[in-house]
Amino acid sequence: MNCAKLFGGRFYGPLAQANVVANMLFGAISGSGVAAAAAVGGTISPIEEKEGYDKKFSAAVNICSAPTGMLIPPSNTLIVYSTVAGSVSVSALFIAGYIPGILWGIGVMIVAAIMAKKLKYKSETQNSFKEGIKVVLDAVPSLLLILIVIGGILKGVFTATEGSAIAVVYSLFLSFVYKEMKLSDLPKIFLSSAQMTAIVIFMIGVSSIMSWGMSFAHIPQKIAEMLLGITDSKIVILIIMNILLLIIGTFMDPTPAVLIFTPIFLPIVQSFGMTPVHFGIMLVFNLCIGTITPPVGPILFTGCKVGRVTIEEVFKWLLPFYLITIIILLVVTFVPSFSLVLPELFGLIK
Repeated sequence: MNCAKLFGGRFYGPLAQANVVANMLFGAISGSGVAAAAAVGGTISPIEEKEGYDKKFSAAVNICSAPTGMLIPPSNTLIVYSTVAGSVSVSALFIAGYIPGILWGIGVMIVAAIMAKKLKYKSETQNSFKEGIKVVLDAVPSLLLILIVIGGILKGVFTATEGSAIAVVYSLFLSFVYKEMKLSDLPKIFLSSAQMTAIVIFMIGVSSIMSWGMSFAHIPQKIAEMLLGITDSKIVILIIMNILLLIIGTFMDPTPAVLIFTPIFLPIVQSFGMTPVHFGIMLVFNLCIGTITPPVGPILFTGCKVGRVTIEEVFKWLLPFYLITIIILLVVTFVPSFSLVLPELFGLIK
């Protein structure tokens, strides 16, 4: 958090900017947007409230920046997509998610800065070079977790699931090293984790029922037939596909949505030359937006809970962030290099 604040503090609304940077860093550890919203939001929201930040503004920033963890590797959703799509490298998908995920974060920071300027949340006094170096060095043991998890997955030392377990053990070790936690705190932590997990599992369960209903009614197949029957224009098909995925994402959890719609949409986009890696990033980006929109947005519900606000209260604050993420989605969709340049650079795709 201190390291995130060092970089975020240069802009209007420094604590909100730190929230965005911290969510991006946390996403590079957990691979889960819900986990980022709960952990980072639960840490920074009380600090923001103490500093006089509007709770609705703080919650909106936390909610809309948390999905970056589903694009910045390791990403649980990209792992699911890799499994369904067939011979698509998880490593290639992970590396491909960096630029779109960072673009999302930058977009949220820009909107947050504009809103913070209107709310008169000024930037903080800058640290001296010496102080900045100390903050970064203090954060190195924590930031090493990103290197350990991503490096281990890319090198094939362990799977993404095993990497998450290693992250928990390493984080537990650091919490004792930093003297941030005592053994007596563990029962409370377990209870809090169980409560938050219960909410997430319930949301996934409800969306899974919805996905079963859609499959039973053959809705995905009808969507594919409709798409191909309307036009043969690549641009029009991609726009329609994005609209459909945005709508689907508002009702379904990303995991069942990927399982259902990848086999339907992937052959269509491959027919006009879109690579599976590029499509995977576009698909997950769409579904990430769905996690922060009602009525079935797990990150939206989690962010509201930790921010102690209602969906009705925070919704109008979310609208500018929705707009910027959709603009970035269109850029990612129609400019393949944003998704493909890094995998090509690392030799993961040709």
